[in-house]
Amino acid sequence: MGAERKWFFSLLSLTFLSVLLLVLYSISPFSSPRPFPSLVQLGLPYPPAFGYYIFGGKGDKDRIFRLLLAVYHPRNRYVLHLGADATDGERYSLVVALKSVPAIRSFSNVDVIGNPDRFSYMGSSYIASTLHAAAILMKVDPGWDWFIALSALDYPLLTQDVTIDFKSSPENRLDQKANTLALEKKILFKERICRSADFAKASNFNEGNFWTNFLQITDLSHVFSSVRRDLNFIDHNNDLGDQRFRPIVVDPGLYLARRTKIFYATEKRAMPDAFKIFTGIVCNLSFLEFCIFGWDNLPRTLLMYFNNVMLSEESYFHTVICNSPELKNTTVNSDLRYMIWDNPPKMEPHFLNISDYDQMAQSGAAFARMFKEDDPVLDMVDEKILKRKRNQAAPGAWCTGRKSWWSDTCSQWGDVNVLKPGPQAKKFAETITNLLDDWNSQSNQCRLSR
Repeated sequence: MGAERKWFFSLLSLTFLSVLLLVLYSISPFSSPRPFPSLVQLGLPYPPAFGYYIFGGKGDKDRIFRLLLAVYHPRNRYVLHLGADATDGERYSLVVALKSVPAIRSFSNVDVIGNPDRFSYMGSSYIASTLHAAAILMKVDPGWDWFIALSALDYPLLTQDVTIDFKSSPENRLDQKANTLALEKKILFKERICRSADFAKASNFNEGNFWTNFLQITDLSHVFSSVRRDLNFIDHNNDLGDQRFRPIVVDPGLYLARRTKIFYATEKRAMPDAFKIFTGIVCNLSFLEFCIFGWDNLPRTLLMYFNNVMLSEESYFHTVICNSPELKNTTVNSDLRYMIWDNPPKMEPHFLNISDYDQMAQSGAAFARMFKEDDPVLDMVDEKILKRKRNQAAPGAWCTGRKSWWSDTCSQWGDVNVLKPGPQAKKFAETITNLLDDWNSQSNQCRLSR
């Protein structure tokens, strides 16, 4: 009897050790390919890259980190800014959170501004902080094509990339290829966004390499790969009229250490005659270089004018580009954001919630605003669109880690230049197609804002 018990406990111990080793193997680096410093390829014929400026103030650390993970991809570049009203402890906690993400540690494509600006969202100091971030992005990595500024109140409605389903049937893969090819032909040919000869020359276009080099790209890059890289997406319309430009305000962020709310003067001013004012923005590298290094004095003149204008950041860039003869016809009339306004509109849009999800998801927009912190609708976007787990980057074709509830699929990766469009790509492409139809039909791309 004693021998049988000894044998039983030995068998039980052996079984336990075997199961333990199996579990350890499944979560160890040996269970999937080790991460390696995949080379990021920029410029044609590769998909475009984006320079993101993500900003917020005191108490926004977690929101900025969540937003970063929602738009993260190794090909892009990111600058994060917690304003001067945030504590050093918040900035340190943000850096610690970033270091917990394997891809961010390896690709080193996220920077946190250590000497933060003091800015007021409704004042001109906001312009200065945006130009500051753009200059940092140009210095650390000038390889990006478009600049996107997102506040802690924003969230994406597009995946940066989705995982490739290698288990799908050959018929499904062929259908997907055919549908995407038809969509790309529509954009390339009908909208004349890419001159076909230049595109073919740049990408060695042929039927054999098209699927690898062009179709397997992110939602945003999937559509923007077909867009001329000198275009800027800017909302020209100004539904707020004189509410924004006639009042004279003083921005305390320019000279006061603590106060962040703007002062209002009792007098109002007339609308300017020397230039026209236009009003939200996805702009290219060349345009930002003009704003920062401008070869004429227009950007600096407008900086002085907008020094005392409410919400000046939402009009400054628009006014610069629409008063520059060589740049004004590079604008497409949309900032690619989904918002709900009052009628007549107030100074800020509504906060979005679960009741807005269906309309928001069908809008074809790239981003939406405004959201309250940890609103349940953000969890819906994570689950249904981004397929993202808490404290993990939205998974993509670059992620090769094992799928499980306890591990991050993006802790392992392969070639970051092999990408794939997600479920929202078709809607977004239709939005861009319609915008570019309008862009092609107008001789003067900047419409007067009155």
